[in-house]
Amino acid sequence: MTMTIHVDIVSAEKEIYSGLAEMVFAPAEMGEVGIAPRHAQLITRLNPGEVRVKTAIEEFSFFVSGGLLEVQPHVVTVLADTAIRARDIDEAAALSAKSRAEESLRDKSGKIDYAKAQAELAEAVMQLRTLDRLRKRSS
Repeated sequence: MTMTIHVDIVSAEKEIYSGLAEMVFAPAEMGEVGIAPRHAQLITRLNPGEVRVKTAIEEFSFFVSGGLLEVQPHVVTVLADTAIRARDIDEAAALSAKSRAEESLRDKSGKIDYAKAQAELAEAVMQLRTLDRLRKRSS
């Protein structure tokens, strides 16, 4: 029997996922991490990106806009600012957000918050990348 670890993915609004997994992959601040059962304890910030939960049957994909990752020997908790299932990403909204952020960054009038525009651009790009990876795995 394969060892598993319990995974909870929670956003500010609701619980997105709760279940057992063989492996979890997350976009940690220092780079992507892979977490297996009995992993060393860890707390780190999450960058915007894809969290993948691999179970014995299938692999689930989620987009997180940032947050915290806590790893205990038998439990992984993702506390995300925003989290959505990859299949629920609104591609048109992400493309629109990307365009708006790029337009804001081109504005040289000094009336915009560049850090905010860069964060919005990074989030939109990561949503699109997550959706693209989901499509490639499905084909």
